[in-house]
Amino acid sequence: MARTATPGSREKILCTAGGLFYRHGVRAVGMNQVIDAVGCGKNLLYTHFPSKDDLVAAYLRACRRERDRSSAALTEQVPGDDPAARLRALVGEIAATATRPDFRGCAFRLYLTEFPEDEGEPARVARDYLRDTRAEIDGLVARLDVSDPGQLADRIWLIVEGLYASAARPGSAAAAATATRLVEDLLADATPN
Repeated sequence: MARTATPGSREKILCTAGGLFYRHGVRAVGMNQVIDAVGCGKNLLYTHFPSKDDLVAAYLRACRRERDRSSAALTEQVPGDDPAARLRALVGEIAATATRPDFRGCAFRLYLTEFPEDEGEPARVARDYLRDTRAEIDGLVARLDVSDPGQLADRIWLIVEGLYASAARPGSAAAAATATRLVEDLLADATPN
């Protein structure tokens, strides 16, 4: 008689695999390693995730949901409808995340670094997240009274990219503090008093 999946088995597989992918990289983690770490059978893993691409895409979607929850919580903490305050809060939150001891980089950027030519579902999820994050910055900057919103958005995006690039390196806390000050300076210089 075939065994049925226990409730929560999909989430357990996803959580365990996600931890492995994040710590070691997607390419370095095989499905047998996931099976061993979860303590499940091959049939159960492949029932929930027919391929490694399916598992990786699900992991990246879970990362996206977590980032979206963080962003929504951040929006609730910013009083009123001030796009400059929202930009400062967004960069501050990324800076705080990038300096956590367990942070080794943005899951989406890490995936795309490992698989720059990938056009599959995991790459689509990662690229969609980056596109949407950039669009959020563009949208917030567009609501400011600045002479060149495109240039300001580019500069803030480069600061965000720098935050992620400096994560898990010595001096990342100093880089994060510098990044938040740079955004403060850019916003102060670009917006009228």
